[in-house]
Amino acid sequence: MSRRTESPEPGPLGPWQYVQNALYYLHVAVATLIIGLAGIPLVMAQGRKGANRVATRWIGYMLWAAKLHLGVTCEVRGTPPTGDCIIAAKHQCFLDILTIAHAAPERAFIMKREVMRVPIMGWYAYKVGCIPIDRTKGRDAMRTISAEINKRVAGEGLGQLIIYPEGTRTKPGERRSYKHGVGTIRAGTGLPVVPVAVNTGLFWPRKGWGIRPGRAVVEFLPVIDPDVPQEGLIPRLEAEVETHSDRLMAEAGFTYELVERS
Repeated sequence: MSRRTESPEPGPLGPWQYVQNALYYLHVAVATLIIGLAGIPLVMAQGRKGANRVATRWIGYMLWAAKLHLGVTCEVRGTPPTGDCIIAAKHQCFLDILTIAHAAPERAFIMKREVMRVPIMGWYAYKVGCIPIDRTKGRDAMRTISAEINKRVAGEGLGQLIIYPEGTRTKPGERRSYKHGVGTIRAGTGLPVVPVAVNTGLFWPRKGWGIRPGRAVVEFLPVIDPDVPQEGLIPRLEAEVETHSDRLMAEAGFTYELVERS
């Protein structure tokens, strides 16, 4: 199934709003360079702890700059987890990445190997504990990741592993099939799964241009009952995340209807 919006499309952005978008990206690019380089001594002295301190400062700065330049903020609802867990979130745009990562004190992502080769950002991703994935290896890649997670849990700890079950960003009102990764990792590690609902795409488009002012919401939902059987995990996760994301979007005035995908 896919979705079609019933709400009227917003009017086009004015020229000044595009200028504001450009100023934001220029601002955060310079800030990334400065904060990243300035934080290197702290990372060298404190390792992962120092990397997380720098990451929290950097992400917070990017959120502040979004409010300054673009007039967009993000409210966090629910209780962000602090222990080892899997955060399984709806993903609509860059804003929900920032907000979830800022709320999680020891955040880490499963990300493409290529991203971890990006200067500064890739180095910090490695230092905070992000795990590279080779998507060409399918289920074998997820089993390798589960083994790495167990190793970390038994050692210095994993933190909050952020995963997007749909595998990509989706437009408001769009739904894609949830992939097996969360279930494979839970089966291999026994980690609790924390669903997260969002409505961020109503304000911040997938491609990052045409950002509109407003107050978006990211909501941490209760941990999925560990007694939910393996075969029922992904349907339960999808129902939780999609239902609550729909509710958040409806609060912001967005409606839709389900239609058959052509």
